[in-house]
Amino acid sequence: MARLKSLALALAGLAALAAGPAAAQTKWNLPSAYPGDNFHTENIAQFGKDVESLSGGKLTITMHPNASLFKAPEIKRAVMTGQAQAGEVLMSLHENEDPVFGVDVVPFLATSYDQSKALYLASKPAVEKKLASQGLKLLYTVPWPPQGLFSKTAVTKIEDLKGAKWRAYNPGTSRIGDAVGAQSVTVQQAELAQALATGVVTALITSAATGYDVKIWESIPYFYDVQAWLPKNMVFVSQAAFDALDKPTQDAVMKAAATAEERGWKSSMEKSKWYMDQLVAKGMKIEPPSADLKTGFQAIGKQLAADWLKKAGPTGEQILGAYSK
Repeated sequence: MARLKSLALALAGLAALAAGPAAAQTKWNLPSAYPGDNFHTENIAQFGKDVESLSGGKLTITMHPNASLFKAPEIKRAVMTGQAQAGEVLMSLHENEDPVFGVDVVPFLATSYDQSKALYLASKPAVEKKLASQGLKLLYTVPWPPQGLFSKTAVTKIEDLKGAKWRAYNPGTSRIGDAVGAQSVTVQQAELAQALATGVVTALITSAATGYDVKIWESIPYFYDVQAWLPKNMVFVSQAAFDALDKPTQDAVMKAAATAEERGWKSSMEKSKWYMDQLVAKGMKIEPPSADLKTGFQAIGKQLAADWLKKAGPTGEQILGAYSK
């Protein structure tokens, strides 16, 4: 009997040891608003794999793409309130909280990948400071391809957009809709395909990547490559969740994040032409903007840039000063 008791105790001890590593494992949920096959989402999936590998399995990240856990405007708040540990959002979605979040969608301020990277580096300290005040930590950012104009009807000048049902997805695109005399309606990406199919949206500025994701050629025949701006998605984590990790695991997260940022920017550049080629293959008319259309958008851009700088104040001046160098 004593031997059986000793054996039972030994087996219990072995079970406890075996359960130790599993009990120590930390799990994060990371909601995103974009489809599973979008290049941003694929990059996050690889980021999660890298974190698990580099941490020796101590941290696993479960992705929730396509707004399946939270809708796009809800993700940041969900992480701030502890409903999720990390998240991905379009940075400019939160420009109303602070102008610094909208710097990369000021029309025609940064229209190439090199300019976008320079603007990112100039604005990164201010973005990190704002996020820190909200209990969040920036992990990395990745830009979308340059934004172009999609329209159900031909557009040769700004006036042609008057009365169009204009898709807005952040404060900046709402202001552009107002400036061109369109009827703005807020539609996030998860609902965009339906809005296009039902005629709720007839014109919009977005990337060829988004156009491809929502099969925009089924509803919209025209695309004008105005290259208005390169908006960025940011991946961030609750500072409390990050602080709860041990130092080696924190290092693993930041190393994986640095790799994801480099990989994501490269992927965006490589895929930019591919997405355009897919639109052409689907029969879309891809054209450069006419001189009148370009001039009209540039005038709107100057006004919106002045408006942004007025709201951003000294911080905005500091960012643009660093960017201009």
